[in-house]
Amino acid sequence: MFIVNYFFVALANLVNLVIVAYIWIIIARAIISWVSPDPYNPIVRFLYRVTEPVLRPVRERLPISQMGLDFSPMIVILVLYFLKEFLVPVLYRIATEMG
Repeated sequence: MFIVNYFFVALANLVNLVIVAYIWIIIARAIISWVSPDPYNPIVRFLYRVTEPVLRPVRERLPISQMGLDFSPMIVILVLYFLKEFLVPVLYRIATEMG
């Protein structure tokens, strides 16, 4: 049964790492959007390609899009932070309950 325990601990650590990394990628994209980045730069293209599928649906649902401010990165970061604070401890708890 310890194998299942270690699996859930590893899964919790992986989910935590992916969420934190994605938050930093979104922050980098937001910072890059403040300047006029070269759209052909590979780093800029990577950041847009990785974040746009998540940010676009949020941006389309926001009624404040006419103001010129894009709040979608902040909303996605808040959702990711909630998942980090909720899902990761639940996975750790599952691991300890099984052990």
